[in-house]
Amino acid sequence: MKRQAVLTLAALCSMGAMAQTKADSLRADSIFKSLELQGVEIVKQKALVKSDIDKITYNIEDDPDSKSNSTLEMLRKVPMVTVDGEDKIQVNGSSSFKIYVNSKPNQMMSNNPSEVLKSMPASSIKRIEVITNPGPKYDAEGVGGILNIITHSKSIEGYTATFNANAGNQGLGGGVYATVKSGKLTVSANMDYSYYDRPTTYSGSTRKTIGNITESSSNIESEGTSKYHGDSKYGSIEASYEIDSLRLITAAFDLYGGSSTSNGESWALATSPLTGNQLYSYNTLRHSKSKYAYVDGGIDYQRTFKTEEKLFTLSYRIGSEPDASDSQTDYADLRAADGWEKFIERLKRQRDDGSENTVEHTFQVDYTTPFAKHHTIETGLKYILRNNTSEDDRYEMDVMDYEHSSHYKHRNDILAAYLGYGLKIKKLSGRLGLRYEHTLQDVEYKLGPGTDFRQHFNDLVPSASLGLKLGQTTNLRLGYNMRIYRPSIWYLNPYLDDSTPTNINQGNPNLDSEKSHNISFTFSKFTPKFNINLTTQYTFTNNSIENVVKMMRDNDIPGLKNPTGMDVLYTSYENIGRSQSFNLNAYVNWNASKNTRVYVNSRLRYTDMNDGGTLSNSGWAAFAYGGAQQTLPKDWNISLNFYAYTPSIMLQGRGSSYSNYTLSIRKSWMKKRLNLTLSASNFLKKYKTFDYQTTDTYFEAANWSKSVAQRFAVTVSYRIGELKASVRKAERSISNDDVKSGGGNSSGGEK
Repeated sequence: MKRQAVLTLAALCSMGAMAQTKADSLRADSIFKSLELQGVEIVKQKALVKSDIDKITYNIEDDPDSKSNSTLEMLRKVPMVTVDGEDKIQVNGSSSFKIYVNSKPNQMMSNNPSEVLKSMPASSIKRIEVITNPGPKYDAEGVGGILNIITHSKSIEGYTATFNANAGNQGLGGGVYATVKSGKLTVSANMDYSYYDRPTTYSGSTRKTIGNITESSSNIESEGTSKYHGDSKYGSIEASYEIDSLRLITAAFDLYGGSSTSNGESWALATSPLTGNQLYSYNTLRHSKSKYAYVDGGIDYQRTFKTEEKLFTLSYRIGSEPDASDSQTDYADLRAADGWEKFIERLKRQRDDGSENTVEHTFQVDYTTPFAKHHTIETGLKYILRNNTSEDDRYEMDVMDYEHSSHYKHRNDILAAYLGYGLKIKKLSGRLGLRYEHTLQDVEYKLGPGTDFRQHFNDLVPSASLGLKLGQTTNLRLGYNMRIYRPSIWYLNPYLDDSTPTNINQGNPNLDSEKSHNISFTFSKFTPKFNINLTTQYTFTNNSIENVVKMMRDNDIPGLKNPTGMDVLYTSYENIGRSQSFNLNAYVNWNASKNTRVYVNSRLRYTDMNDGGTLSNSGWAAFAYGGAQQTLPKDWNISLNFYAYTPSIMLQGRGSSYSNYTLSIRKSWMKKRLNLTLSASNFLKKYKTFDYQTTDTYFEAANWSKSVAQRFAVTVSYRIGELKASVRKAERSISNDDVKSGGGNSSGGEK
């Protein structure tokens, strides 16, 4: 009995110990879960930037400002990207870059990135990838790299739709995004509309002769005003169908279009640099209308295998880009001194009626396979058939001017093949690649003074990168790549544009493709609390394409109709001798607390340019974008952003400096389904002025413009439904980024 009592007591003690242990365990679990929840709370404030061996990714959807800002405004926060006060974009320090949407090229965005991205709400964007070291699978065009915009698609089940509307002192807009899943089929659609009514812009220019002054020389001063309004419409639809677990078909269709109307008037006065006497003067009235569109569709078949990373894709893409424009210029109050009457006679009422279209078909096959555990091989073929047509009709006094009208066909075929090798061993990864591209450009003139010509380009493009992972959050990257510019018809067209007698423009059919070499070293550290990305780059080009402005007598310009022997500015394009630059890019993000975020995106650049002769320029330029975001109780959020930059360096002058700031306040209701945002930019000063300078041995020229920079806007968005299925996309697809477009993102300045 005593023994049984002892055993019972021991059992009770054991049970008590077990209970105590269980209680301790429960408390430990509770503490652990509490710590886990706290950890999740920190992770919730996600690191907005992620670094990979060939790209940097900015998660737009995790930034509160994306609920009210346009994609262009959000782009200012993206590392390696700068957007100046006139909304001109540079990637990796270059104005030559290409834009993809969902890993597919978008020619409309590449040709006119500022206007398109300005009209696209950031709420429709999931992330933006800056591909600064494109591998061999990407087209060789684009010195700065590639912006890959991944549109928003939720990863939930059922359906969802988000409606948004905005209004401000410079326009209004609205849109809807929706996704639905039924069985193996998933479809998403997006539609947006924007209307712009820009306040009056003031501008002016001066040109002063400083060398070789003769009686044919002149100093010119002009001032004017212009007003613009227009609209844009964007729509897209994407679908995916999973045949089985290994086979996938995806399709996409995009449509972008719009129209604009502008009116302006100006006056010009020319005086003699010898005597100061007036030589001539006149007033100008301008009116223009334009319509543009971009239609793009494609289908991809993707075959995966049981072996991870083994992938085969077939892709087809068709695109069209029609546009039309109609402009009229009238001259009044024409006055001329003796000897200048003939020059003034060229200023007659003029109307230009133009239309252009591009139709292209692209076929592509890609294959990627791993082997021997740590190695990967990728290869592919691509063929682009592109046909461009252009009809520009000029009328003088309502009479067709056949000599200054131009109709032509431009065929641009590209055949490409690539081979890439990848290695990944523990913390070390590397890539080697080689791409060959053959380009045929064939231009045939149907009307006008242009001469038919044909150009062939053969380019062999190497690339290499090496990455080292130092722990879970720190990376080092070393990369080399060669990128090319193939001059488009904008640069090659020998058509002589003398619509403004004092400024004559002409393309150069003898241009060669530009080759740029880039060496970069990157350090990145990304944690939930602190993000930093530092990149140093050295870029050099031995034959970069630049616009060159010369002062010369108009009778020295071959093919000019009715020359007068007076001095004019003649602009064309040349492969200059050498351009080199050194860049330091820095991105820093600090999550000071779970509700507070501070960030800076900056760039310091030194540029040295020369044409191997008399033209040269060099200097420093800097850019900085920074801000802070604060989350407040009851779903309030406030953010303050600023940016500033110094004048950019160009071959024959410099750009303009600029600064701006924006304050945004957002309130959410109904579990963040309903959002209201109020924003104001540059609210302490109504106007901003930009000025540019161009210099040469014989002249100095300056241009300035003053526009309303104050912007006030209110944005409302509302989401309905829930969804847990995203549109699957093929991991390989067609990516056309193969042509340098003079009318788009190439500014002809700093690269």
